[in-house]
Amino acid sequence: MGYGPDVKVAIAFDHRGVHLRDAVLEVLDGHSVVDLGTDTDAERIDYPVKAQEIGAAIQRGDAERGVFVCGSGVGASVAACKLPGIRAAICHDVYSAHQGVEHDDMNVLCLGSEVVGPSLTRDLVTTFLAARFDGGARYVKRLKQIEDLERAMSSA
Repeated sequence: MGYGPDVKVAIAFDHRGVHLRDAVLEVLDGHSVVDLGTDTDAERIDYPVKAQEIGAAIQRGDAERGVFVCGSGVGASVAACKLPGIRAAICHDVYSAHQGVEHDDMNVLCLGSEVVGPSLTRDLVTTFLAARFDGGARYVKRLKQIEDLERAMSSA
């Protein structure tokens, strides 16, 4: 994928994930941001709703990548991966944040606000957005296998 220094990135938070909102926004200077909210924890926001929103933004081409935060990151990644073409993963270390893009063309970074703090969040988002898909034959082959799985499941 040919991402430039200005990545179109969608961001989404549920009512628990919003506690990392400021840390995520701090590192998005220079990127085009599609802000899908939320910006308060006053009302419960179900992560599957936000998964649909962030996935749709990427599927439509409004964003190239997404950052999705819930309390643990688990619900966000489980829900987002149900959407065709969305390759979301929970990452709480910088190796996974770049390797997931380089080898698996991960397009949604999922974080847990109750697992990582603001400093690590900034490092993870920066690393994720700077990473590029390797494009090697073995990685492309695996992505095709994933696409085949998606097609098979949608017609099952």
